[in-house]
Amino acid sequence: MSTTGPNPTLDITTISRTVASLAVGVVHTLERAVVGEGRMRTARGNAWEAVCADRARADQRAELDRLVAELAAARAAARDRREVRQPVS
Repeated sequence: MSTTGPNPTLDITTISRTVASLAVGVVHTLERAVVGEGRMRTARGNAWEAVCADRARADQRAELDRLVAELAAARAAARDRREVRQPVS
């Protein structure tokens, strides 16, 4: 025999889940109304933005690496020129 009746009691977790569910629905509806159907954020759109951001960071990292290598080469060349000018004792 079941101890739960036809009307289970509401507890704090049930209420908070209900409120959260309603809030998500309101935000979703509001976003749809404000930005429009075509500009809604989707998982695919979020993933593509993440890929683009990763590529941009990789490009910046490569550019920085290139600049550091160029600076190191210029520094080494300057050091070599100084060593050539100094007389050997």
